[in-house]
Amino acid sequence: SCVSHSQVEPIESVISRGLDRAAEQAVLMAKELEDKDGRLPKSIKDGKLETSNCYWWCSGFFPGELWYLYEYTQKPELKQYAELFTNRLEKVQYVTDNHDVGFMLYCSYGNGLRLTGNERYKDILVQGARSLSTRYRETVKAIRSWDFGDWEYPVIIDNMMNLELLTWAGKVTGDSTFCNIATNHANTTLKNHFRPDYSCYHVVSYDTISGLPEKKQTHQGYADESAWARGQAWALYGYTMMARETGDEAYLQQAKRVASFLMNHPRMPEDKVPYWDFDTPDIPNTTRDASSAAIMASALIELSQIDQSDKAGDYLAYAEAQLRSLSSPEYLAEAGTNCNFVLKHSTGHFKAGSEVDVPLSYADYYYVEALMRLKKIVE
Repeated sequence: SCVSHSQVEPIESVISRGLDRAAEQAVLMAKELEDKDGRLPKSIKDGKLETSNCYWWCSGFFPGELWYLYEYTQKPELKQYAELFTNRLEKVQYVTDNHDVGFMLYCSYGNGLRLTGNERYKDILVQGARSLSTRYRETVKAIRSWDFGDWEYPVIIDNMMNLELLTWAGKVTGDSTFCNIATNHANTTLKNHFRPDYSCYHVVSYDTISGLPEKKQTHQGYADESAWARGQAWALYGYTMMARETGDEAYLQQAKRVASFLMNHPRMPEDKVPYWDFDTPDIPNTTRDASSAAIMASALIELSQIDQSDKAGDYLAYAEAQLRSLSSPEYLAEAGTNCNFVLKHSTGHFKAGSEVDVPLSYADYYYVEALMRLKKIVE
């Protein structure tokens, strides 16, 4: 039977339903981990909640999600939990063996600072930016991602996301070093990470003497030349964010090209929640990655606000469609299920058999962020 347009749920209702469910789940999760010293949610393994310490790259997402949900509900309980779990990351400000300090601190302390003005949070963020900066090398003009594997100087597309901490630190401290590192890294990645169709590699390893790429691979994707879904989403979000932070037209154009690659991809499913890799031969009989859709939706909403062209409406409409899918029973967990994560059906590292078709803390974080961004626009 044909559905008349009037039966489509208003987007305002989708947003509040998603955020209400997220708040319900987050409080249940917080209660479960409240007395587990220093633990943070990671995923589900063998049907049980899997947690991490503060040094896992995803440690900042749950505290960040709590801050967004406090912003939404204004409930003191959520603020207390946001503070409690954010404080579990304090040691991360001194981490220099990990490029994900930006994710870890800016999602947690960054949102906390934005909502409370807590000066201690600011100091921790600045120290974190200093620690992250130690991983930058001028010959390569990029921040080193990993300290494992046989790469000489690996830089992964995910690392674009960590630049937001640096652009913020540059503005707050007046120290241009932070902004220079961020823009150099973005420029180096722009030059070397993308293929002619604007899909991107996951890892580009550089020769430390010449500064030129020595290897281009897709470590977490199906094959080196395949389009690993989350990598494309990081690229879209990273360049959209850098366009906002710097006003640089080149970043905006890159974000738009990546958006076009994704939105027009022939193997994007009808519900706009990508398969874990766009080029795996198992499509359609393979797992989805809800985290990619959530990251994409959040980025597209932002892109719709900074792009002045007639494409802006398309970005917003696409993100809305993704959020409708993610807020449907297919992806949105029932209250009290899913080990208290919000979204189902994400994929971490398919080839390694790690976190396949499970919830992930970053899927929840970017889903809530996307809903909050959309809420500000439609209200």
